[in-house]
Amino acid sequence: VQLVESGGGSVEAGGSLRLSCATSGFRFGDYAIGFFRQAPGKEREGVSCFEPDTNGTEYVDSVKGRFAITSDSSKKAVTLQMDNLNPSDTAVYYCAARPSRRYYSRTYAYSCLQRMDFWGKGTLVTVSS
Repeated sequence: VQLVESGGGSVEAGGSLRLSCATSGFRFGDYAIGFFRQAPGKEREGVSCFEPDTNGTEYVDSVKGRFAITSDSSKKAVTLQMDNLNPSDTAVYYCAARPSRRYYSRTYAYSCLQRMDFWGKGTLVTVSS
């Protein structure tokens, strides 16, 4: 299993970046894919994810309305479009995967931003004021 992030870089506040997560080594439609981030001195947090069984998405409150996640099964990739970036978005962004919703019982409190099984190495996003 491989998850490879790309698209990180440096932008000024108010700018945009598009992160991509290229996947290989597993059946793309069988896994939920999420983006996480870790800022210096802070714990890692879930940012957004895409769940293929429901085409559902999740976002952390701080990025709602600014970030958008999409999935392209033909490319086996997930993209995170990040607009109106601010310095608090500065972090290393990671891509991660876990089995999709259908592999769990109906009573299981499933979230595509928790208990990820596979991780990429990360890409740095720096937003200057």
